[in-house]
Amino acid sequence: MTYDAHSIDDYISQLPEERKEVITKLRTILTENLPAGFSEAINYKMPSFVVSHDTYPGGYHCDPKLPLPFISYASQKNFVALYHMGIYANPELMEWFTAEYPKHCKRKLDMGKSCIRFKKMDDIPYDLIAELATKMSPQDWIDIYEANVKKK
Repeated sequence: MTYDAHSIDDYISQLPEERKEVITKLRTILTENLPAGFSEAINYKMPSFVVSHDTYPGGYHCDPKLPLPFISYASQKNFVALYHMGIYANPELMEWFTAEYPKHCKRKLDMGKSCIRFKKMDDIPYDLIAELATKMSPQDWIDIYEANVKKK
C-alpha cells in the first residue's frame, strides 16, 4: 500500500489502527539502535533511515537528488516490511541474519533481496531487528555501497 505522507508522523497517522503500534515500535527500535549519522526521512513514500546529502553528497545512484537509502519500513497490504539495503549488499550480514532468525521467530523467514516480510504481527523479532540495526554505521554502508554499486 502506498501512503501520501510528508513526514513519518503523517505516514503513521494514515495507517490502520492495528498497524500503527507495529510501525511505531519499528521506528523506535531503529531510532534507538542505529549508529549515529543516519537521518530519518520519507524516501520512496516509506519511512526510512538514510545517509543524508550532508554526509554523502553524491546521493543515490538511481536518482542523485535522493539521499543514500539504508533502511525503510512500511505497512503493505498483507504484511509489514523492513527493507535493509545493507543486508542485501553484505553477504556476511545476510548469513548472520538468516542464521539468527529461526532463534527469534516461530515462522519461516519470508525474505526477498533486501525485503523482510512479516505477515503475523505477533511474531516480529524486534530484538533481532534491534541487533541488526547496530551492525552497520553510515560509513560502513557508504564503503559497501561504493565498492558494490558505484563501481558498476
